Amino acid sequence: MEKKAPRVAYGETLLELGKENPDIVVLDADLSGSTKTALFAKEFPDRFFNMGIAEQNMITTAAGLATVGKIPFASSFAIFATGRAWEMVRQAVCLGNKNVKIVATHAGLTVGEDGATHQALEDIAVTRVLPHLTVIVPADYYETGKAIRFAASYNGPVYVRLPRSATPVIFDETYEFIHGKARILQKGSDVSIFACGVMVAEALAATEFLKKDGIEAEVINVSTLKPLDTETILKSVAKTGHAVTVEEHNIIGGLGSAVAETLCEGGPVPLHRIGVKEKFGRSGKADDLLKAYGLTAANIAKETGSFLNS
Repeated sequence: MEKKAPRVAYGETLLELGKENPDIVVLDADLSGSTKTALFAKEFPDRFFNMGIAEQNMITTAAGLATVGKIPFASSFAIFATGRAWEMVRQAVCLGNKNVKIVATHAGLTVGEDGATHQALEDIAVTRVLPHLTVIVPADYYETGKAIRFAASYNGPVYVRLPRSATPVIFDETYEFIHGKARILQKGSDVSIFACGVMVAEALAATEFLKKDGIEAEVINVSTLKPLDTETILKSVAKTGHAVTVEEHNIIGGLGSAVAETLCEGGPVPLHRIGVKEKFGRSGKADDLLKAYGLTAANIAKETGSFLNS
């Protein structure tokens, strides 16, 4: 499959939006080459602010800019935007429901060789818990572009989680992102596989392995983690009777937890969570790390099959 980096879609879409709306401003924590906000900075130097390695200041400044009518996009690596600056996201942005867009790149294990200190595996958990904050984890290049356009038009704080690496292209330029809506990408009758981000492509690939064992899996792209599309989740499991979640994140607090909460309240069925099992990351090539942590199509199929037969 063709691969394209979602963070490139972010940079390109941000540039387009800058041409369309003079109120859009961009802040970065000295990582504009990596986050791809450098594209905006080159075209609109008077609307771009390199805040240096000062993520807390960046988030607070973004909140101030939102107060005077600007639409600030603030970017850094996910580990810094949600870890180092979490209190500012809570106090300066979410508490006052400020119109700030936090787009964090280099999330998850696929950061690769930078290792555990830079691999954010907790960011969905610590953002999903904050009132007013929308949390989006796009599946590919094209969904990222559409999600960024949504974020710019939405009045309220948004967190968008992006990986470092190029990922398989699932959609095309005609794709329509709908806020708060999960999308069924493949229908099935035996198990519902809910996935987000880079794991959506792996979940789709896993269905080919499962078919060989006579298992028809339904794959659902849950790109909006908050607000969660509980209706689609419950309808799917009512049909299949089993649920699996797949995420490049700790299974505590992320997609697995969100789906578990939904099932407990709305329609209990057996659930198996696939993700990082309460561990930190480690240094290595992105593909090797996904394999080491069981986040490949082959292992998703293996665990799903074992779960259904248990």
